[in-house]
Amino acid sequence: MIGVLAIQGDFAAHIKALRRIGAEAVEIRSKNDFDDISGLILPGGESTTMLKFFENEDLGESIKEFAGSGKPVFGTCAGAILLAREVYNPTQASLGLIDMVIERNGYGRQVDSFVGTAQAIAEFGIVEAVFIRAPRIKSVGPRVEILARFNGEPVLVRERNILAATFHPELTGDERTHRLFRDMISYAE
Repeated sequence: MIGVLAIQGDFAAHIKALRRIGAEAVEIRSKNDFDDISGLILPGGESTTMLKFFENEDLGESIKEFAGSGKPVFGTCAGAILLAREVYNPTQASLGLIDMVIERNGYGRQVDSFVGTAQAIAEFGIVEAVFIRAPRIKSVGPRVEILARFNGEPVLVRERNILAATFHPELTGDERTHRLFRDMISYAE
């Protein structure tokens, strides 16, 4: 079963995308909800708001422990920001689960949101990518695999059991990114 953090953002769209590919999905709202899941999605939304919730509910440590056990975690947009080692524009805390530096609102404000096409690894080809107040990955560590790029910049990356996308795959009909995450979970089990 795949958990989707359901405190903010379009978590329902992730659940629908997972169900379309035949995966069981459940909403996660507290650290007690982690017991029955094999993978976790951190959706888009507002990363600073999510961090405050993490502090109030001690959820950040639970996510770190979950990832530390080898279980896959996937962050999209604000979720990717939360997973990064370093965040700026402005600087903020993060979970530090993937070796990347990320810039908040890297493509501009809400009015600058757009749909583009990302060039992915060979078996993926072209991926439709919805960027909404999207962050930009400014650098990645040597163990981070770049799975897709937009205008030459990384937009989908993976390090061990952590997957991060600066776009919203749940808002398209393209199921490949969710399938990739499901496959990561199957491999980890």
